[in-house]
Amino acid sequence: MKRIQDKRRRKNRRKLRVRGKISGTSSRPRISIFKSNKNLYVQVIDDVAGKTLASVSTLSKDNKAMRPRVEDAAKLGEELGAQLKKLKITEAVYDRNGNLYHGVIKAFADGTRKAGIQL
Repeated sequence: MKRIQDKRRRKNRRKLRVRGKISGTSSRPRISIFKSNKNLYVQVIDDVAGKTLASVSTLSKDNKAMRPRVEDAAKLGEELGAQLKKLKITEAVYDRNGNLYHGVIKAFADGTRKAGIQL
């Protein structure tokens, strides 16, 4: 039990450290990703206005078969990139939300870059 608490505490510290350094604007919004064992949730946030500009997740009708795996995360990243292109957004700040930058988190970022969004 103590080991799980330590793991959560370390992740929370990473999350707060990263969020203290980055912030999203309307021209360069923040892409926040949350990964659970079953799903992947992503929001594009304008912190100045306090609004969510776009979002994708594995819960939507189109993405119901997706799980938080590397291949699916890359496809989800490309889908978000297409949404951002429609909103005329070409740059964004990537908020990994305390997760380490590898695996699914990295694959999502690479998929978004592949769609033409500069992170």
